[in-house]
Amino acid sequence: LEVSTATVSLVLNGKDKNGRVSEAVAKKIRKEAKAMNYEPNNFARGLKSGHSKTIGLIVADISNPFFANLAFHIQEHAEKQDYSVIITNTNENEKKMEKMIHVLKSRHVDGFIIVPTENGEKYIKQLVNEHAPVVLLDRYFPEIDVSCVVVNNYQASMKATDRLINAGCKKIALLIYNNKLQHMVERKNGYIAALSKKKLFYPSLIKEINYRDMDHDINNAIRELVEGKKVDGIFFATNSISIIGLKQLLKMNKKIPEDIKVMCFDSNEAFDLAQIPIPFVQQPIPEMGRRAVNVVIEQIKKLEEVPVHIELLARLTTNII
Repeated sequence: LEVSTATVSLVLNGKDKNGRVSEAVAKKIRKEAKAMNYEPNNFARGLKSGHSKTIGLIVADISNPFFANLAFHIQEHAEKQDYSVIITNTNENEKKMEKMIHVLKSRHVDGFIIVPTENGEKYIKQLVNEHAPVVLLDRYFPEIDVSCVVVNNYQASMKATDRLINAGCKKIALLIYNNKLQHMVERKNGYIAALSKKKLFYPSLIKEINYRDMDHDINNAIRELVEGKKVDGIFFATNSISIIGLKQLLKMNKKIPEDIKVMCFDSNEAFDLAQIPIPFVQQPIPEMGRRAVNVVIEQIKKLEEVPVHIELLARLTTNII
């Protein structure tokens, strides 16, 4: 094209305005770049500028509609701010979480949005000590001073349990993951608080589910609770648990809500196909994703260096029990 590399650089980086490069020359350069299928090397750009314009997202289980939906909204909002998102998955495994952090570091991401696994504290502490921009999402570790975006799990769980009590349930079971992650602790405590207030709490009705043996544990718990007529209501602490639990109830020919009433934390697309209204706690997923992206970008740009704890409101659906 008989122009300098500096002129080409100005045009391809969108800095040819204000008369720095003539419109005719700029048009000629863009036409040739298109003909050559030119793509900028963003990795090289990142090395030179110190910013890759990418955010690393680590989710716990991408097959779970909740996390898939979160990832979608994070990517959508990040793109509006000219950031790309690299999505990785841990399958609730702390070693995979460690590996994914190293993978994202090797890609020179500018910041991290992480749904942490159980026992993942040490890896988050390491990022904090390295002064990496990081935001925890959906879950957090109270002992680590790091930004997070979560929902009011305790209050939402208490209100969900109250809904079952107000519908006439006297013996309400809770199916929840067997782990010590804070959001699970808060959901369990909210359930206990609501029942204790009415003197309806029975510790034996809490059934803890192992993530690795989810189907087996849930099916056994449902059979034990229902066949023995121990319960008239069940609160499922996650959407993954609820889907398996509801399938087992239907397999046992139990009518919902006539035979047994249910409440779920989170929705699932399968609920829309059911012939019965299934009440659930709805988390503000689009806002969770938007807030997480905003916080990490503020950290990247050094606009916000003090960790922030953002708690959003989850609400109950108006489905009739």
